[in-house]
Amino acid sequence: MNLPCESGAFAARVVAWQLVHGRNHLPWQNTRDPYRVWLSEIMLQQTQVVTVVGYFERFLERFPNVNSLAQASLDDVLGLWSGLGYYSRARNLHRCAQDVMALHGGLFPTTAEALQTLPGIGRSTAAAIASLCFDQRVAILDANVKRVVSRVVGFDADLALATNVRALWDAATSLLPNGAATSAMPRYTQGMMDLGATVCLPKKPACSVCPVRPDCVAGAEGDPHRYPVRTRTLKRSSESQWMLWAQTEEGAVWLSKRPTPGVWAGLHCLPLFANEDDLRSAVPAAMRQHLQPAPAFTHVLTHKDLHLHPWRLTLPAKAYQAVQWDAGQWIASDAWPTLGLPAPIRKLLQAMSPGR
Repeated sequence: MNLPCESGAFAARVVAWQLVHGRNHLPWQNTRDPYRVWLSEIMLQQTQVVTVVGYFERFLERFPNVNSLAQASLDDVLGLWSGLGYYSRARNLHRCAQDVMALHGGLFPTTAEALQTLPGIGRSTAAAIASLCFDQRVAILDANVKRVVSRVVGFDADLALATNVRALWDAATSLLPNGAATSAMPRYTQGMMDLGATVCLPKKPACSVCPVRPDCVAGAEGDPHRYPVRTRTLKRSSESQWMLWAQTEEGAVWLSKRPTPGVWAGLHCLPLFANEDDLRSAVPAAMRQHLQPAPAFTHVLTHKDLHLHPWRLTLPAKAYQAVQWDAGQWIASDAWPTLGLPAPIRKLLQAMSPGR
């Protein structure tokens, strides 16, 4: 690992480049409001900017400040989050807003150390808020910035090991602006994010236009793809589930909340079964003749492929109230769209529900 000879020069290049070429148009930029920065940072975890923009704007319209978010029900939060994925983020978002109100008088802490005590805020997210909003001299290290720092300093240790990640944190800290230049922390932090997102890409990095190429070990070596090094790969699995899609002629749907922890924890979902026989057994014998298979499909999660087999049971208005399953309820056609639903369930219901 080789640090730039002058870390101050490196930081100055990042700051100057961000001012002219960085991203300055996104709805969570050009603000010192920790609520907006926090919300965007949580949404952007493992999610692309193009997807987040719409969700971010809808969240702000519904929950314009941390108090309104804290006072909302979890169902309302999950409903607005539905489709964004990684729903533990939404649950932590809600808990964090409540803690900010209850423990900090409605004001976000101003240091990364204090921010990390809040639900769902890890070291990098805390640093982003503290540096962007409060000028704290602290490094971020999300996936994009890991790549930038690894290439700049030639860090070739395996990031699958926690000790090596800690060493990379030290390297990222050594690159920060120092002295009077710490007033540039917000733009430096944004610049590091922008470099990783637009120039220092995983594949085909644009080294010819990179502002820190004079400082970059990987650039000098001519092999940026060598960094970062991570040997551990995720093991994917697959699982098949059968879904009972019970719906009335008027569009009411039987939904139950998924248990925590587990897939889609806390979301409203169609009843799930391990196989077709179990699903059929859950339907009263006199109504099984009305069961119809819908096209099966696969939903891809981070670590798992879910092979979903929906079976539709349409019930007449006079009969449905006598039919129930455990831990659920009939949700009217104008109510279920507002609930927190897994993305594949929402798409299924929207595509084939009466009047939709």
